[in-house]
Amino acid sequence: MSKLYFVVGSQDLYGDECLRQVAEDAKSMAEFFNKNLSNITVEVLPTVVNSETCISDMRKVNVDDDCIGVMTWMHTFSPAKMWIKGLQELRKPLLHLHTQANEKLPYDKIDMDFMNLNQAAHGDREYGFILARLKVLHHVVAGFYQHKNVLEKISRFIDVARAINFSRHLKVASFGNNMREVAVTDGDRVESQIRFGWECNYFALGDLVREINNVTPAEIDKKMEEYTSKYTMKTSNIEAVKEQAKYEVGIEKFLSARKLGAFADTFQDLHGLKQLPGIAAQNLMGKGIGFGPEGDYKISALSAVLMNMSQGRKGATGFIEDYTYDLTEGKELELASHMLEVPVNFAASKPEIDVLPLGIGGKEDPARLIFDGVEGDGIQVTLVDMGTHFRIICADIELVKQPLPMPNLPVARIMYRHKPNFEIGTAAWCYAGGAHHSVVSTALTREDIALFAKLTGTELICIGDDTTPEKLEEMAVKYYK
Repeated sequence: MSKLYFVVGSQDLYGDECLRQVAEDAKSMAEFFNKNLSNITVEVLPTVVNSETCISDMRKVNVDDDCIGVMTWMHTFSPAKMWIKGLQELRKPLLHLHTQANEKLPYDKIDMDFMNLNQAAHGDREYGFILARLKVLHHVVAGFYQHKNVLEKISRFIDVARAINFSRHLKVASFGNNMREVAVTDGDRVESQIRFGWECNYFALGDLVREINNVTPAEIDKKMEEYTSKYTMKTSNIEAVKEQAKYEVGIEKFLSARKLGAFADTFQDLHGLKQLPGIAAQNLMGKGIGFGPEGDYKISALSAVLMNMSQGRKGATGFIEDYTYDLTEGKELELASHMLEVPVNFAASKPEIDVLPLGIGGKEDPARLIFDGVEGDGIQVTLVDMGTHFRIICADIELVKQPLPMPNLPVARIMYRHKPNFEIGTAAWCYAGGAHHSVVSTALTREDIALFAKLTGTELICIGDDTTPEKLEEMAVKYYK
C-alpha cells in the first residue's frame, strides 16, 4: 500500500512537555487519517525542531519507494529557516495541511500555554512564506482535519500524488515514429522525462512481431475464452479474432518483460503484422495500459497516468479522438471515436466483436470491439508541446446517449456536449492549441487535473461553464503574444 509521510513542525523553545504533546497529537491525527482515508498509510516522522531533523525527514520521504508524498503542518511556531535545506532536497509532492489539533477554542480556559502550543495560524504562515520564497510546488488544504471536506481534499491530493509517482516511473514504448507530417502529436521526449518522468523510447516493431509470433496456441485459446466470456461474438471470422488475441498476448508480454506501462503504434508501420491491433489495444487499455495511435507518445503516457489517478473511483477513463459533429442548432454534439482503438472502459453495455474492413493501413480486415459509450458529466484532457513548455488543456463535457442508432459505423464511440456550449467550448479548445487526441474521464474532475498541473509545474488552460465570451476573447489575445 502507498504511504504518505506526516511531518509536523515545532521548535525546542517551548520545552519538552510541549514537544511531547506535539508528538502525541501528530500520532493521534495519523491514526485518524489511517481510519478515514482509503488506500494509503499515513506515517508520522520525527517532529521538525531543527534543520537536521528536517533534512533527515525529507531524505526519508525521497528514498522510500512506497512513499508518494509528504503532508506537513506546523503545530506550533516553527522558524522556517530550519526547513530550507530539507525542502531543497524534497523531490515528491507536498501537501501543506493548514489545521489545528483542536477544532474549537476553550474560551473559559485558554491561556498562553495553550496559545503557544496551538498556533498554526502563526506557524503555517511562516512556513507558507518559505515555501513561496523557495518556489516549492505544493498544495494547501485548510480547515479542521476531521471535517469531511478537508478529508476529501486530502484524498484528492493522494490520488494525484499517486499518479505523479506512477508517472515518475512510467516507461513508454513507441513502435514506429510519429505519423508523417502531423504536428500536434509530436513532442520533446527529453522534456517529457524531465517534467513528468516519462521514459519514452523507440522499440523495433520487428522485436514485437517476434514476441507475437512466439505466442502459443494454448495462450491464444485462453485469450479467446476471455473474449467469448466478456463479449458477444458477432463475426464468423474467428481466425481474424484469434489474430487479435495473439497480438494482445504478445504485446502484453513484451511490455511486461520491459516494465513498460504504455505504448504507441502507427498504421504507417505495420510490417510483419496482418492487422492493425484493434481488440488487442482496446482490451489492454481496459487493464490500465496507456495507448496512443499514430505514434502519439504523449497521449499514451497521459492516458496511463490519468487511468492510474482514477483508480478506485466510479466512472470511465481512457483515450479518445475528436472525429465529427452533429451541428443541429442549439443541440450540437460531438461524435468521438477512433479507427479501432476505443477503450473498453467506455462501454455502456456488453461490447460486440466484429471483423470489418478498415480503409487505412493496407492490411487485412481487423477484429474490433463495437459499443455505445457511457453517459454522465466528464472532462476532456490533452497535453500539447508549445515548444517552450508543455500545456495541459482540460474541458468540461457531458457524455450523452447517441440520438439515433449507427448501424453502419463499425467502431466503438462516445458522444458528448461541449460546455458552456459548442461555439465557445470548441473555439476555446482551438485557441488553446488543443489536440485531436485526448483522454476523456467521467471519474476525474477539473480539480484533479488542476492539482496535477500545479504539482508538476505545467501550464493549464480550463474550459467550461465559466468560460464566457469575454474570457474567450482574452484567450484569443493572451496565448498569441
